[in-house]
Amino acid sequence: MTEFRTPEQELARFRRRVLVAGLFIVVCFGLLAARFYFLQVVQHDYFHTRAEDNRIALLPIVPNRGAILDRNGVVLARNFAAYTLEITPSRVADLDATIEDLGEIITIDARDRRRFRKLLEESRNFESVPIRNRLSDEEVARFVARRYRFPGVEVRARLFRDYPQGELGSHIVGYIGRINVRDEERIEERGETANYRGSDHIGKSGLELSYEADLHGVTGVEQVEVNAGGRAVRLISRTPATAGRDLQLTLDIELQKVAEAAFGDRRGALVAIDPRNGGILALASKPTFDPNLFVDGISTADWTALNDSPDHPLLNRAIYSTYPPGSTFKPFMALAALETGKRTAKQTIADPGYFMFAGRRFMDDKIGGHGSVDLHKSIVVSCNTYYYQLANDLGIDGIANFMGPLGFGTRTGIDIPGEAEGVLPSPEWKRGRFRKVEHQRWYGGETISVGIGQGYNAYTPLQLANALATVVNGGNVFRPHVVHDVVDTVSGGRRVVEPEPLRRLPLQAEHLAAVRQAMVDVNKSGTGARAFAGAPYSAGGKTGTAQVYSLKGSKYVAGRVTERLRDHSWFIAYAPAENPTIALAVLVENGGFGAQSAAPIARQVIDYHLLGNRGSEPAREDADARDGDPDDGHAGHDGSAEHGQDAGPDMDLLRTEAER
Repeated sequence: MTEFRTPEQELARFRRRVLVAGLFIVVCFGLLAARFYFLQVVQHDYFHTRAEDNRIALLPIVPNRGAILDRNGVVLARNFAAYTLEITPSRVADLDATIEDLGEIITIDARDRRRFRKLLEESRNFESVPIRNRLSDEEVARFVARRYRFPGVEVRARLFRDYPQGELGSHIVGYIGRINVRDEERIEERGETANYRGSDHIGKSGLELSYEADLHGVTGVEQVEVNAGGRAVRLISRTPATAGRDLQLTLDIELQKVAEAAFGDRRGALVAIDPRNGGILALASKPTFDPNLFVDGISTADWTALNDSPDHPLLNRAIYSTYPPGSTFKPFMALAALETGKRTAKQTIADPGYFMFAGRRFMDDKIGGHGSVDLHKSIVVSCNTYYYQLANDLGIDGIANFMGPLGFGTRTGIDIPGEAEGVLPSPEWKRGRFRKVEHQRWYGGETISVGIGQGYNAYTPLQLANALATVVNGGNVFRPHVVHDVVDTVSGGRRVVEPEPLRRLPLQAEHLAAVRQAMVDVNKSGTGARAFAGAPYSAGGKTGTAQVYSLKGSKYVAGRVTERLRDHSWFIAYAPAENPTIALAVLVENGGFGAQSAAPIARQVIDYHLLGNRGSEPAREDADARDGDPDDGHAGHDGSAEHGQDAGPDMDLLRTEAER
C-alpha cells in the first residue's frame, strides 16, 4: 500500500536535505579556507623559497684546471677551449632518431656513439651528455643553422686537457678522466660535492691525481632567472670560479727526454735525484703511453692495446716495480761493514773464488778468485766472496737494521701515487710473509744471498736512487719530490715544497769517503770503466746484475735463456764526484750485465746533465762488457750465487744442510 506524504512533510524533508547540503558545503569551504590559510600564511616562507628556486637556476662555473710545468717553464699539461655537441636526454623524445638526424649534419662515428652510451648510463637523466667533442667552426655553424630541429641538443664551450709532450713523462704527469661512480663516492666522503658540480673530469693518476685538490680550483656559480620553459631570462648574480693552482716541477723535461730516448725499445726505469734536496730531475718508466688517449674516454682498441700488452706500458716501473738490486747493493753493504766495525777499509780477505757455507760452495764471479781483497777492491771489481763473508758476519738482523734507515723496504713518500714498499728481508718479515711454520724459519744461506743483493731483496729503482743520494750527500735522507712550487694563479703566490731532510743518519765522514772513492774507481778502472771512458768529469758508480730466476746450479748462458728470463741490468751513479748534483739508478729489464745495458744509459744521461750533450738515440749496448774483473776474460755475473759451474746451491738443499 503506497504511503502518501503531506506537503508539510515533503517541505520539512526538503529543508533537512538543504540544511545538510549547506552544512557540507560550509565544511568544505571551511576546509578549503583552512588549507589556503595553511599554504599561504603558515607555509608562506617555504613555498616562496620553492617558487624562487623554480624561478632562479644555480648554474656552476667550472674552474680552469691548473697547468703543470717543468723546472724551466715547459708546459706538460694545459687546457684549451673547444665546442662540444651535447644532448639532454630528458628533453629529447626519440634519442636514437635524434642521433641519426644529427649524424647527417655532423660526423658522429661509432666510437662517439659508444662513448655517449657509456656516459649516458653513468649520468643523470636531466644532465647533458656530450656526443661529439672538439667541433670545428664549420660544424658549429652547420648545427646552429638547424638548431630549431633539435630540442634538447646544444653546442657548449668546454675546457679540454691537453698533454703537449705526449708520451714523454706520462707516468709522472698522469692523466685525467671522466668522473665515475667511485670518484663521486670519494668526492662525497671528502665533503667536496658542491665544488665538483658541473665538473666532468678528475685526476686519475700521477700528479693529476696526487695534486687534484690544488689543480681543480674552486667552482663558481651563476644565479639566473628562468622562464616556465627553463630558458634563462636574465643574470641575477655571479660568483666567479677560482682557477686551479699551477704546479712547477723539479723535473727537467729535456733530461727526461734524453733518459727515455736512451732506453730505445728496451723495458726498464730510471730515477735521477738531486742529492742536495731530494728533487726528482728525471723519472722514466719504459715503455710509456700517451695520456691524451684518456681525456675524452679511451677507445676499446686503445685500452686493449695498453692493458693486454706484455710490456705493461701503464706500469710505473720506477716507483711500483720491485727487483733484486744485484751488486748495486754492495756499496751499502760496505758502508754497513765500516759503520758496524765488522771491517776496516784496509782489512783484507783471501778470495779463492768461492765461499763455503754448510758444506756448499757459493761461487765468486771470477774463476780462481780475486786473491787478496780489501773493501776498496771488493767494490771496484765487484767481488762476491767478500760480501758472502761479510753478510755471514753481519747477520740478517745487522743487515736489515742498517739498510732500513737508508729507505730500503719502505716507501719514500714521493708525491706520485702508487709507490710500492719493497722487501727488506729479515726473520720478522719472513714470519709475516709465509703461513706455513716450516717456511717461516730463516736460514743462514738466505743471509748470504741477501749480502750480494739477491735472495728476498726487492726494491724499487726509486728506493735505490734515494739511498745512493743519502750516501753521497753525507747522510741526509730527503723525501723525493717532483713538485717544487704550487703557484696561485690569482695572487701569484708560491707554496714551496721545502727540501728539509726527513732525518740525518750519523754516518762517519771517513767511511762515506772510502765507499765513494771506491765507486769513483769503479768508473775509472773497474766494472764501469768502459761506459765512462773519456768522460771529462769524475763520477762514481756501481754495476749490478740481478738474477730473474733460479738456475738450480746450471751454467747461465744468456743466448740459451728466454729473453724475459734473462738477468736484469742495473747501474747506480752520481756526478760530479767532488760535489754531486745528480744521483741516479738505472734498470734495464732482462738487459744482462749492468755494464752492458744500464751503464751506457747512465753515461748518456749524466753527459747531458753536466755537459749539455744531447743523446737523442738509444744508448748503445756494450756487448763485450762484463761486471766482473775487467782484466779477467772469464769474468761472470756479479749478482748471483748460482751462476757458473758449481754455483750456489738450491735453497732447499741448503736448508737441509743447515738443519743438520
